[in-house]
Amino acid sequence: MASTAIITGASRGLGLALARALAARQWRLVIDARGADALEAARRELTARTDVTALVGDVADERHRRALVTAAGDRIDALVNNASILGPSPQPSLEAYPLDVLEDVYKVNALAPLRLIQLALPAMADGARIINITSDAAVEAYEGWGGYGSSKAALEQLTNVLGAERPNLAVYAFDPGDMNTAMHQAAFPGEDISDRPPPEESVPALLALLTGDLPSGRYGDADLKVELER
Repeated sequence: MASTAIITGASRGLGLALARALAARQWRLVIDARGADALEAARRELTARTDVTALVGDVADERHRRALVTAAGDRIDALVNNASILGPSPQPSLEAYPLDVLEDVYKVNALAPLRLIQLALPAMADGARIINITSDAAVEAYEGWGGYGSSKAALEQLTNVLGAERPNLAVYAFDPGDMNTAMHQAAFPGEDISDRPPPEESVPALLALLTGDLPSGRYGDADLKVELER
């Protein structure tokens, strides 16, 4: 039986790059995004290789989250919480950060992944994988990154505690580093980010988490590349 993965935010960037790699390996995929056109394009491409269910929606919406888990069926081998939002661009300082906007950032970047995990856990057998995509902004104090960074810090601590509570699963926080993606461009409006690596370069590290035997914890793309080269 083919392995099944839920990947959120899979119409572009890192989510789509990972979905392509898993499709090539015949994983069954459940993917989502907020943009219907981009998601449909991804679905058409991936369906040529594997079974794909694509659902348009926002991970902050409970009905959408339940629909993703229902579409995955009785066995979920991997849940990749990749969808996130940056918040305002350019990023405001914390003293000026609108709390209603910060609440939305937390809903998408921290609470929605936890809720998806809660819904998926009954279908996750021993050894199933949970990967929460994080950022160095979760652990470094970058001026202007208090909103996004603190939401990812919350996600990382949720990951840590879940790993302790569910030792039968592999629970990871994965930091891909800087990438040439639409979100990264939004974080640096007007700047040329063409020197950043494409998201495809982080896929081998993600595959190592999905198919290897690394213990639960936080991993950076650079750390895993060193491990893979050994």
